[in-house]
Amino acid sequence: MQSPAQPRTLARHLADHVGDQVRLAGWVHRRRRLAALTFLVVRDRSGLAQVVVRDEDVRRQLDGLGEESTIEVRGTVTSADQAPGGVEVIDAVIEELGAPAQTPVVALWRPGLDATLPILLDHAATTWRHPRRQAVWQLAAASMRGFRDTLHRAHYTEIATPKVVAAATESGASVFELDWFGRPAYLAQSPQFYKQTMVGVFERVFDVGPVFRAEPHGTARHLAQYTSLDAELGFVHDHRDVLAALRDCLAGMLEAIGSDAEQAVELLGTRVPEVPAQIPTIHFREALRLVGAPDDEPDLAPEHERALGGWALAEHGSDFLAVEGYPAAKRAFYTHPQPDDPRWTNSFDLLFRGLELVSGGQRLHRYDDYIRALELRGESLAPYETYLDVFRRGIPPHGGFAVGLERWTAQLVGAANIREVTLFPRDLHRLTP
Repeated sequence: MQSPAQPRTLARHLADHVGDQVRLAGWVHRRRRLAALTFLVVRDRSGLAQVVVRDEDVRRQLDGLGEESTIEVRGTVTSADQAPGGVEVIDAVIEELGAPAQTPVVALWRPGLDATLPILLDHAATTWRHPRRQAVWQLAAASMRGFRDTLHRAHYTEIATPKVVAAATESGASVFELDWFGRPAYLAQSPQFYKQTMVGVFERVFDVGPVFRAEPHGTARHLAQYTSLDAELGFVHDHRDVLAALRDCLAGMLEAIGSDAEQAVELLGTRVPEVPAQIPTIHFREALRLVGAPDDEPDLAPEHERALGGWALAEHGSDFLAVEGYPAAKRAFYTHPQPDDPRWTNSFDLLFRGLELVSGGQRLHRYDDYIRALELRGESLAPYETYLDVFRRGIPPHGGFAVGLERWTAQLVGAANIREVTLFPRDLHRLTP
């Protein structure tokens, strides 16, 4: 009978096996040949492990393996203060798990990646292997888990909404059109209509997935496809209930980063923010006054957002600021008006360190209100017929929000360009890799 394979040991667990025979598996991260020995650094999903090779046959074998070749190493763990984790593997036997790898376009063993953004993006399959690049996505992955876990604890139901739709979610916005078996269809700009529909089923729902915006932006903060963390909740009093739910999600995302990605935070030197018990909130009119903008300005410009972020930090000690009451003319038709003045809305944008991160608010929930809202905008009811019919069936007062994952991550790590934190960016000029 064949004996079972020796269990694999991850690099970060080697210190628990001093004196033991172990089996490592990973990539050739770096080789350094000296006169009498070769230092090999193996990288796996958990970190780096140092292997000391003295056997001449094994050294010659390593000479023929390029960096990023996949290998298995069997040897004995011994203490070594100068090695990663304070241990190294000796008396190594190496098995090649594939053909020798071609030389990477960047030196992944260097502490930093000295490469331009196009190089990073063109060779993403390789450059994402760098520990600092991996750390960036570990923050994003932890954020998604924290978002989900927070809402699961609050009894939300996760839903999966269509990404091909028959009509645009927001009037006037650019959409990607495609041929759907001879009929026109569009890539979804958001799961908005479906979130609202499912509030009528589960009361509280959320969706994590891609959304698409065919807006020809070439800026450092826009993508044509990004990951949206969406939530919608029923039986709200107004948009402040929605903002409170958002606050809890952000706190949960940061809690998950602290528990799942502590090493990534340390490696990147990321300043992790604290979410206040109540996010500072100002009305849009007050925001215009603070930044010295005209009273009739319909939206906040990027320089306004930066100024407000500085004000929130100085005045409230907060990296977060909610601006509520945006003009109705700048919000989607389904946005609930401010009850005492319909020029404004029960909506908000959340700024994170001076950048718009989240849009949210209370929605209309009565059928007649939807009809009036679309008629006032001069829009046809026909494209929204299926959506509008939902509001004849008893939808409670509700609202929701959406967090852009890539924008959140970029702002968290201080990236100059959102593409730096996006696995495979899709924008005006990029459709590969």
